[in-house]
Amino acid sequence: MATTKDFIEYVCGAIRVPDEIRYRKMFGEYMVYRNENPVLLVCDDTVFVKKLPETRAILGEGAQTGYPYDGAKEHFVIDP
Repeated sequence: MATTKDFIEYVCGAIRVPDEIRYRKMFGEYMVYRNENPVLLVCDDTVFVKKLPETRAILGEGAQTGYPYDGAKEHFVIDP
């Protein structure tokens, strides 16, 4: 199941930062960019963020994780 246009627009609308937010369709799913830097991967109406020390510090050790696609590294899953 691919991400719907309504869902990606909802996710981008929920981001409350003064910087430029945009999304780009890639292989049937979406990448969300902030100031031209990739920040979120949205697949199957699920929001994924890369596991980094910075995101781990914000989300904590108990954060939900998952894989955005077959062969991908594990990412954090966030609820917009």
